[in-house]
Amino acid sequence: MNSAGYFITGTDTGVGKTLVACALLHAFANTGQRVVGMKPVAAGAHRGAEGLLNDDVVQLRAASNSGCDLALINPYCFEAAIAPHLAAGRVGITIDLPRIKQAYVQLAAQVDKVIVEGAGGFCVPLNPAEDTADLAQQLHLPVILVVGLRLGCLNHAILTAQAIRARGLKLAGWIANRIDPAMSAPDANITALTERLAAPLLGVIGFASAPDASEVAALIDLSQLE
Repeated sequence: MNSAGYFITGTDTGVGKTLVACALLHAFANTGQRVVGMKPVAAGAHRGAEGLLNDDVVQLRAASNSGCDLALINPYCFEAAIAPHLAAGRVGITIDLPRIKQAYVQLAAQVDKVIVEGAGGFCVPLNPAEDTADLAQQLHLPVILVVGLRLGCLNHAILTAQAIRARGLKLAGWIANRIDPAMSAPDANITALTERLAAPLLGVIGFASAPDASEVAALIDLSQLE
């Protein structure tokens, strides 16, 4: 577990990236480390005393134990719950990856682990020329893939793993999340992915209507992370 952080991506949107990111924060904090969750780009927010605030960011802050600046945790936040580059375009902003990288560097200087949660899947556009994969490549962090267990997840997971490696990044491990309780043969799907992803299975999360990240932390095997 020598990495200063991990980049959390998923097979799609809504597969449990925030849950896993928060669970990892709890798990690392339980080992005595100072941790912070980072959501570089968030689309879908409400206005409050601190300005625009995204629910994922609220959860990541709650799971962190470092008290870092919100502007570093979430450099870009947009009100519209649409694709990030579209949300940015609506308000005349272009998402700048070097700005995000600088925020990450500042966070990494304050803590032992930074858990960076991407937006949507691995190749979601962020600006006219760059996507989430470009961001992960610039941060050069090992990647943890959250696989939402539902029909179609085998193809999505295998393609995402290929895309991660094509960017020269390490797939540090993957986590299976049972987001569809009615899915047929979930265990067989997990076996199929274990045989094909060439990365350690870090944990399996059972279906829950309101999962608790601190409890999910106990399901993640940190010992398999290099």
